[in-house]
Amino acid sequence: MSEGRKNSNFGLVLKDLLKERSLSMRKLSELTDIDTATISRIINGKRKAKLDHIKKFSKHLGVPFSELFAAAGYDIEQKQDKLDSDIHTSVDSIQTFLESANLYDKNFSITSVEKQLANYEQFTQTEAGKETILNSFVEKVQKVGSIGPFINNLKEMYEKFLLKKGTPAELTLIGSALIYFILPVDVIPDYTFPIGYLDDAMAVQLVLNLVSIKKETL
Repeated sequence: MSEGRKNSNFGLVLKDLLKERSLSMRKLSELTDIDTATISRIINGKRKAKLDHIKKFSKHLGVPFSELFAAAGYDIEQKQDKLDSDIHTSVDSIQTFLESANLYDKNFSITSVEKQLANYEQFTQTEAGKETILNSFVEKVQKVGSIGPFINNLKEMYEKFLLKKGTPAELTLIGSALIYFILPVDVIPDYTFPIGYLDDAMAVQLVLNLVSIKKETL
């Protein structure tokens, strides 16, 4: 399906939703803080709805985000399958995925994930950080379920952290990835599930790379 056709289909869905709820574009603009002209262009298939647009439409029209996300032409399953096979290669595959899905913006970068990991390295070395990992990791995994091979990486990391299999420096790095996964402070919002966990996957890969480098230098 062409990009224009997908945009047009989403526009029709949005138009029908407005009709069902007896809402005008102007009223939707007031509710969502999205410019009326922008809503008009989305409805007329002249521009693609951004994730923030979809989130607001979902909230104020009472429609599940996932349904509007798919209607807007974002192909989660196909891209997720490709990501699952590529994720062990490098963080570049995740970045490329985000760009191809129109999810990459100035708020997301490898640097932002690295900065957050550095903050968590310090937290991991505290008693509060260690308790967070030991008390919350299993619950978070159960909540998320299996959404990609990085979950297996995290489980292996958790076992190493639990059994202290590694040097203090390695365990600190591993702990930072576990904390990143556990805490709800993400570079990419979790409402874009499963894409909302891609920065967690990137954090895992970055830490695995760093641990590998440290081993090579020993």
